Amino acid sequence: MKTAIFIIGLFILSVTQSDAQSDLPNIIIIFCDDLGYADLGVYGSSVHRTPALDKMAADGALFTDFYVTSGVCTPSRSSLLTGCYPRRVDMHVNARHPDSVGTQVLFPKAKKGLNPNEITIAELLKEQGYATACIGKWHLGDQLEFLPTRQGFDTYFGIPYSNDMDRDYVPLPLMQNERVIEAPVDQNTITRRYTQEAINFIQTHAEKPFFIYLPHAMTHNPLHASDDFRGKSANGIYGDAVEELDWSTGQILATLKELGLEENTLVVFTSDNGAASRWGGSNGDLRGWKGSTWEGGMRVPCIVQWKGTIPAGRVVTEMASTLDILPTIAQWTKSSVPSDRVIDGFSLAPLFLDENASSPYTSFFYYQKEQLQAVRSGKWKLHLALDSTYRSIHHPGFKEGRNAELYNLEDDRQEQHNIAAHQPEIIRQLEHMANYARQHLGDLRREGDQVRPAAIVSNPTVRLLEK
Repeated sequence: MKTAIFIIGLFILSVTQSDAQSDLPNIIIIFCDDLGYADLGVYGSSVHRTPALDKMAADGALFTDFYVTSGVCTPSRSSLLTGCYPRRVDMHVNARHPDSVGTQVLFPKAKKGLNPNEITIAELLKEQGYATACIGKWHLGDQLEFLPTRQGFDTYFGIPYSNDMDRDYVPLPLMQNERVIEAPVDQNTITRRYTQEAINFIQTHAEKPFFIYLPHAMTHNPLHASDDFRGKSANGIYGDAVEELDWSTGQILATLKELGLEENTLVVFTSDNGAASRWGGSNGDLRGWKGSTWEGGMRVPCIVQWKGTIPAGRVVTEMASTLDILPTIAQWTKSSVPSDRVIDGFSLAPLFLDENASSPYTSFFYYQKEQLQAVRSGKWKLHLALDSTYRSIHHPGFKEGRNAELYNLEDDRQEQHNIAAHQPEIIRQLEHMANYARQHLGDLRREGDQVRPAAIVSNPTVRLLEK
């Protein structure tokens, strides 16, 4: 009798858990590399054909003022996955590595990585029974302790850092979970292979909630495209890579439709920073490029689709950022945002569902390396008065400083008309916000009082291709 009662109890528990999981949306985050603000048709490109993404915007929501927290790869990615500014989790500057010292990104065989004690989106969703996959560029540490499989992902398939980091001591590796399966990797086929891995994962896990984090290698230099796309665009190899990314997104969306998952899947498409100045990308009328704290370095395209939940054709002009992806997902998956640590982002659900909702931000901070360079509040952006500033990613080091510059981004998102002389009270208010960031997040060599350490390994190793 007790056995029968126990079996019935297990059945009820199983049904209850199954019903609860059936209410949870699938999550797909597509994170491009160096894709510029104006590289998609729906954002104004006249040289790139992006029909799948244009349709995704028509079927969902498009952001005009969406930001990343850094103009380069590693710190930007740390924010998306943790909901924290890079300085908060000590991922804003790299530790010593074989190539140089003090860069913003991690290099092969770096000692540093995202601390395993941080809580990622994947770990949040694992608690809710999600199957989780990271497919693509990781760039938060290539040592075993830092790989995606140690940060909440069931599986990993991809290149663990930027695709230009091919080294004599470690040929550019393609990894499956925690082992290298190809080195150097054939990059001409990498977008296609990432796409197929994502489709396979969707098909395999269609009956339970899943999370796919798809950080593409493209459009980071060196640029590549498969035979079906190479030489086909009006913008050289860069355009070929963009159009293959559009195809990839279209294939994933088509798979969701075929499996009847469109109305139960939240899809986010965005980029890790603005376009670089040299390879063919476009930030449109925004000033600056990758690596800068001008709008062109940190304002990026963002399209979000969840059919049946997010109204079609929504254009969100309020400010939002990658910091908000974790809290938004937490709300929509009935997860709990970590309460034992500071999380900098906010849920964007109100912006999706209420056209009259306002941005949750009172202030947003623009850092380059250790340095706080600008702050935005509402329509106002203050480039802080600095003794010296970091140059762009392509021109490292310091240059002569500047006076404070104030811009009204509502009227002048190109940052062409400095009105600092006419708005002393606005400058005072924004400086007060900047001082808050300096205290809690830090600035240059000043440590903030609310930061958490990255993790360091003493003897980084090189993983060789397994035969």
